[in-house]
Parts: sequence; C-alpha cells; structure tokens
Amino acid sequence: MGTLVLLRHGQSAWNLENRFTGWVDVPLTPHGVEEAKQAGVQIATLDLPFAMAHTSRLERAQKTLGYVLSAISQAPPIWIDSALNERHYGDLQGMNKDEARAQYGEDQVHIWRRSFDVPPPHGECLADTAKRTLPYFRNYVMPCLQRGENILIVAHGNSLRSIIMFLEDMTPEQILKFEMNTGAPHCYAIDSKGHAGSRRVLPSCKSSSL
Repeated sequence: MGTLVLLRHGQSAWNLENRFTGWVDVPLTPHGVEEAKQAGVQIATLDLPFAMAHTSRLERAQKTLGYVLSAISQAPPIWIDSALNERHYGDLQGMNKDEARAQYGEDQVHIWRRSFDVPPPHGECLADTAKRTLPYFRNYVMPCLQRGENILIVAHGNSLRSIIMFLEDMTPEQILKFEMNTGAPHCYAIDSKGHAGSRRVLPSCKSSSL
C-alpha cells in the first residue's frame, strides 16, 4: 500500500490580487510561504518516507515543495514537468477577475471558470488540463504507488483536481464543485491494483479558493 500526498502551492501574489494566474510565473506571498511551511509540518506528522516528489515548472509550486521538504527533512528525487502546470487561462491570464467580468460579462466568465469543457479564448478548460495531467500521473506516479512507494505531488488547483477526479471517479459536475485550497495536503492510500482509499485532508493555516 502506497500513500499519495497532493498539495496545492501556497498563496501566490496573484491569488491575493484575485487575478487569473495560469502559466504566469508569480511568487508566493509571505502568507503563501507560511502556508507552505505549515503544510510541511502537517505532512511530517504522517511520518512517511517519500520515494519521489513531483512538481510543475512554475515557481510557486517548486518553492512550496522546497519548504515542505525542508520541514520534513527529506530529499527525495524530484521530477519537474509542465504536465502538472496549472490550467492555462489564455487571454484571461493576468486579468483581475472583476475586470474580466466587466469586459466579457459575468455569465461568460462563470462559464469559462466552471465549465468542464469550455475553454477561455486561447486557453484550456479542465478537460484539456486532464488530457496532459492524467497520462503523466498514470505513467510515472501510479506504478510507484502500486509498488507500495509514497509519492508527494505539489502542483496547482486544476491539475490536482484532474487527478482527484480520476482517483475518486468523479463526474464533471462533481469535480466542478470541488475546491482545492492552498496549503491543505490531501492524502490517499493506494493499493496494488491502483484503487484509492478515502481522501484524508490535513489542516491548513488558511483556505484560498481558485
């Protein structure tokens, strides 16, 4: 039985400014650093030796992973891949969400944010994100878990939601209602057949929505 720990990065500067971030590389806020450190403290209570850690190519995820590994005093091999990047928000990237609503209309922005398969202009929907995230997960993460290894993934709200949708066999409607808060570790026990047990969520020092 392997354990999978999924962690969304700590609060970023554009989370704080209510902007669509996507693939733009923005730093953690001081509070985001604290969230990352606190997540490490919580993960340390699991007392798990991690065989490998995976993260995206974006700074906010990599920095969060660094704080976690420091807190748990471990240095597993780290795989970095854009397959785990946040959903690409296309023309919305960098826009304040209120500004986007003023420009495109509240209903249209809501559709882009919460539709499973309708992307914003030149961007990705959640279905698109899953098309790159899930092959990576199936090929490089799941086999390790099935061998009984413990794996840590530090990534982003939508790339992690894709993985959770797969593990829990959620419908598009169910995953669209699911919030992945910053700094809150989600844990699964994975058996040799790749079946996931019930999700366990460890405490975070703050919740920050998508």
